[in-house]
Amino acid sequence: MFIWLIILLLVMWLLMIRPQRKREKEERKMREGLKKGDRVLFSGGIYGKVHEVSDTTVEVEVSNGVILTVEKSMIQALPEQKQ
Repeated sequence: MFIWLIILLLVMWLLMIRPQRKREKEERKMREGLKKGDRVLFSGGIYGKVHEVSDTTVEVEVSNGVILTVEKSMIQALPEQKQ
């Protein structure tokens, strides 16, 4: 019976916890690599262009002359750059 519990926990770790940690690591790396001029997508669906980066916040220009200061954790993705 004890062996089945260990097998169940191992399978749960392989299928759920490990991929989630990998995804979190990739997101953290993306947020740490932000630089001025990058286009970003917020978790609320707003697109913008990075104006300035600090330790925990990012200033993002969402329209001409409109700059928002947001937490880095709110940045969801870096969309493809438009040419």
